[in-house]
Amino acid sequence: MANGKDKNNGGNLGFEAELFKTADKLRGNMEPSDYKHVALGLIFLKYISDAFEARHAELLAEGPQAAEDKDEYLADNVFWVPKDARWSHLKAAARRPEIGSLIDDAMRAIEKDNESLKGVLPKDYARPALNKGMLGELIDLISGIAMNEGGDKSKDVLGRVYEYFLSQFAGSEGKRGGEFYTPRSVVQVLVQMLEPYQGRVYDPCCGSGGMFVQSEKFVLEHGGRIGDIAIYGQESNYTTWRLAKMNLAVRGIDSDIRWNNEGSFHKDELRDLRFDHILANPPFNISDWGGDRLREDPRWQFGVPPAGNANYA
Repeated sequence: MANGKDKNNGGNLGFEAELFKTADKLRGNMEPSDYKHVALGLIFLKYISDAFEARHAELLAEGPQAAEDKDEYLADNVFWVPKDARWSHLKAAARRPEIGSLIDDAMRAIEKDNESLKGVLPKDYARPALNKGMLGELIDLISGIAMNEGGDKSKDVLGRVYEYFLSQFAGSEGKRGGEFYTPRSVVQVLVQMLEPYQGRVYDPCCGSGGMFVQSEKFVLEHGGRIGDIAIYGQESNYTTWRLAKMNLAVRGIDSDIRWNNEGSFHKDELRDLRFDHILANPPFNISDWGGDRLREDPRWQFGVPPAGNANYA
């Protein structure tokens, strides 16, 4: 496996880099912006299936009835995964021509049984333009992630893979990638400056949720518990909001993230709440942000920002 530092990601290169390199070779003529949803959706599916199977094995030891009780899983913050949606079922069918339809059916079944995932998961794996041979190879590749790990360690491994893939796709997309992913080094600086040990942490333009992931890591690294902070956010891009929901779910992070297509400047979905820490990557250098309509906004406690420069807002 590769070693050293990744200049874009700031972390140690290990199996994540090799995995991404192999996965990237499979995409053929697909644009990174399309392929990222294919790959990240499958990584998410592998995560929730692994978590389900681990809990299923524990409950089975208590008796067959407990193992089939959906509430037993939801009470433990584990998503319920119907039989035909489990990774083992999809892995066995990876080389079949209808694999795309099977994945779409799995995503729909999971959304149906888990309210918090409604409208979040990608469901276009059956589209004719998506090469089914590539899809089968990708399933085989992802099948090896965290296979020999259990419990929280498996979750952490899959979370690292998800985050690494996000960063690499953002790099591949260039300027557009900055819409959904803030470089890890920038996020770490912001988190270390504000030190969110406890309380409510809020990001009004949260992208794919990197601020929250780093905040949770900060708390754990300083001897706290994940439950010490509560996560809130808004995101105007529906596709990016879905990435954030999956990113946080892979980490097991409970959150209240709203999709707000008007943006938090002009329609604050959480205006009645107060927060202890606000972390945000501002909309750098956007001139047409509607500032002329917000001259009297009560949020400008430190001065009214120029109408033509979102940086100050």
